[in-house]
Amino acid sequence: MSGTESNGNGDDSHRADLERASGGPRGAISDSLAKPLARRFYKDASAGDASPFQIFLDGRAVKTPKKRALAVPTKALADAIAREWQAQQELVDPSRMPLTRFANTAIDAVSETLDAVAADIVAYAGSDLICYRAEAPDELVALQSRDWNPVVAWADSTLHATFRVVPGVVHVQQPDAALEAVANALTPHDAFRLTGLHVLTTLTGSALLALALARGGLSADAAWGAAHVDENYQISVWGEDTEAAARRHGRRAEFDAACQWLELLQA
Repeated sequence: MSGTESNGNGDDSHRADLERASGGPRGAISDSLAKPLARRFYKDASAGDASPFQIFLDGRAVKTPKKRALAVPTKALADAIAREWQAQQELVDPSRMPLTRFANTAIDAVSETLDAVAADIVAYAGSDLICYRAEAPDELVALQSRDWNPVVAWADSTLHATFRVVPGVVHVQQPDAALEAVANALTPHDAFRLTGLHVLTTLTGSALLALALARGGLSADAAWGAAHVDENYQISVWGEDTEAAARRHGRRAEFDAACQWLELLQA
């Protein structure tokens, strides 16, 4: 599909609307959400048919905040992003367009810092959630073992990464070979894949959960449950706070979007 670029030399107001509506890299999301939302200024959103697959609004190519083409590696992902734009109502709300935000992050931010993003994921593995175990109560100890031991075993058998599992929360240095294996699992460094993996890693607190999920060693529900063993146990004992439940609901929506992102990259 072809069309005039929406951030070209044409209508300045249209260009400003599009730049504001398309959101920005993950680190700038809070800033973009603080600004007034752009009104919907287009009728139709669509995806191109040639790789890399661009997103179009009324035939105009969408640009990222850094004025790069909003283009992704697979048609399935491009179609899903176009559906996000099409689903907007009177206002264009980036908070309801996670795939668009991830795409902007991958193109504008992660593509420029590939090694640093990969290193951050490896750093999470160096203090991975599932390697630090409660010593009491017995019920929590059993729940952690049930949900986390299979992931540690998966890392050992699939990634050839043998991690130390210890009681308590005092940091333990993981073997260099284990961290190197995680680093190898992130290569070759691809901005789109790293974006999804980094979102999953930060949301779960575990690079091993993110990698197991991305590689099909764990379902989304199992990974989410494993990331919240401690929280779920506390809820079972003390009940759930309303505000905490709302925050968790928001994190789950972002988690599900990241899972969808990785699935569509493989479609």
